[in-house]
Amino acid sequence: PHPGGPMPAPTADSAALSTLFEIIGYAAGLLTSLAYLPQVVRIARTRSADDISLPTFRLLAVGVSLWLGYGIGIGSWPVMAANAVGLALILAVIWLKLRYSRQG
Repeated sequence: PHPGGPMPAPTADSAALSTLFEIIGYAAGLLTSLAYLPQVVRIARTRSADDISLPTFRLLAVGVSLWLGYGIGIGSWPVMAANAVGLALILAVIWLKLRYSRQG
């Protein structure tokens, strides 16, 4: 405990825990970002995006862009990487929605 006192010196255990949390951050970011991949593949294969809500994905793109900016601001590679991948896939969904909506 350090209330009012100096912070304890980092230990090997705290370094290992920090590394573990970094790995958890990358894993969580990878999984949540790649969650959009099946949607991108489905739209590309079926050439239909009728059931995609453009306003939803636009709002999501803005939110994920802000998260990416936040990650850059705090220098967090897991936050930056996850949101860069997520944003790319979200923008792909938006682009495919606009592309295939024009054809119909």
